[in-house]
Amino acid sequence: MARPTLVLLPGLLATRRVFEPQIEALSDIVDFVVPELWHHDSMAAMAEAALAEAPPRFALAGFSMGGYVAFEVLRRAAHRVERLALIDTQATPDSPEATARRHSLIEQTKIGRFHGVQPSLLPLILHPSHIADPTIAQPILDMALEVGAEGFVNETRATMERPDSRHLLVDIDVPTVVIVGRQDLTTPLVRSQEMAADISTSRLVVLEDCGHMATLERPAEVSAELRRWLSA
Repeated sequence: MARPTLVLLPGLLATRRVFEPQIEALSDIVDFVVPELWHHDSMAAMAEAALAEAPPRFALAGFSMGGYVAFEVLRRAAHRVERLALIDTQATPDSPEATARRHSLIEQTKIGRFHGVQPSLLPLILHPSHIADPTIAQPILDMALEVGAEGFVNETRATMERPDSRHLLVDIDVPTVVIVGRQDLTTPLVRSQEMAADISTSRLVVLEDCGHMATLERPAEVSAELRRWLSA
């Protein structure tokens, strides 16, 4: 019998490394596909790239921006998704203010002002207790440099142009887990609560003392929850 496949969709300025603890922890029960989303500048293109790498049926987990891509995958091929994990993400579109900020970041990047994720930005994405932990912070800085300026522009364009996915939630009928850090400032807890309330097959998991980067901040807990979800 073929092993199941878990397609992992990274977030903005993130690579396969954002899921490294989960890949190590779950490699005994599942195979992995991790598309490099930063080569594409729309949710549609990202979703198509993921689908092209995936087998006919698969489990799907999206972190942050990867959650937005997961919703696009559902729009295009819901029949191929066996189960769904939404990690530190949301179904809502950008606000006008957020879109304006992203436009500004794109313009700054075009004139050579892309410097990856600066340490000064870590308080926005990490719990205060994790900011000084190099095993958590350094991978974030390294991943941003790997994605680079062009990848950042691609991902930012895709993110700010993403559609509203809230209407999709009530039609999701596969085992779903919604995981969020209680102190996530980027995609606040209330967004995960709203998603879980609208997905009848979902379970909400709130991680304590955790910001936006749950897969790195609380790797053991995320891996345990994904193992439970994969076995449901």
